[in-house]
Amino acid sequence: MWPGMLDDKTERLHGLIGSVRFVLFDFDGPLCRLFAGRSAEGVAKAQVRWLESRGLRGLLTADLREDPDPFVVLRAVDRRLPGSDLSAELEAMLTRHEVSAVASAWPTPYADPLIRTWTAVGARLAITSNNAPEAVSRYLASRGLMDCFAPHIYGRCTRNLALLKPDPHCVRRALTAMGADPKSTLLIGDAPSDFLAARRAGVGFLGYARNDRKAGLLHDAGAGHLVSSLEPVLRAVVSAARARKSGPTEFSWGP
Repeated sequence: MWPGMLDDKTERLHGLIGSVRFVLFDFDGPLCRLFAGRSAEGVAKAQVRWLESRGLRGLLTADLREDPDPFVVLRAVDRRLPGSDLSAELEAMLTRHEVSAVASAWPTPYADPLIRTWTAVGARLAITSNNAPEAVSRYLASRGLMDCFAPHIYGRCTRNLALLKPDPHCVRRALTAMGADPKSTLLIGDAPSDFLAARRAGVGFLGYARNDRKAGLLHDAGAGHLVSSLEPVLRAVVSAARARKSGPTEFSWGP
């Protein structure tokens, strides 16, 4: 097991957190494992079978037909037929799977208290995700977290799938809606696409990597601040709040 921090000292994390006034969370990863109770690979295979049943097997290469990521399949079809009814139907199928998966999603340890604590000390939060906003909203409601984010939930733009991260579209939407200064904004994500979107929008980035594979991908993309657990982030938020003498005096550290 790694320690809570990766490739960075605790002091640097505290420095990163101390200047933050706006926090943008990716959804699947930093907040929960959406497909923990079922297989994302199964969703990708269902997409492929759906295309094959319509005689559209040729839209995907052999490698794409075996890819376990449903976003890869969706992007591939939309690149071939951008804005088509076919890509819209495939996106709607993915949305149904995501919404259904909420019931068996696993909360990321320490995510809920981190969200509530950051809100309590005055930070403004938003979701910037490639997932369907319907799935995000349903999950947040199930955890009693909607008040921490609403109305700032910026999910998949169904009319233009080219605007998925790493395009910074959803990040810039959040910045504009909240009147946020990019220099005091932090995006927490678990994928290279999150890091690239943050960099293109000019906001800070903290990578959440729950395993070595995730850490390697983020590191290779150029992300410098990585954590393997949200616990040190929670502690840094509390420390910064106490330093400003504006936060709560008692906190729960449980996941």
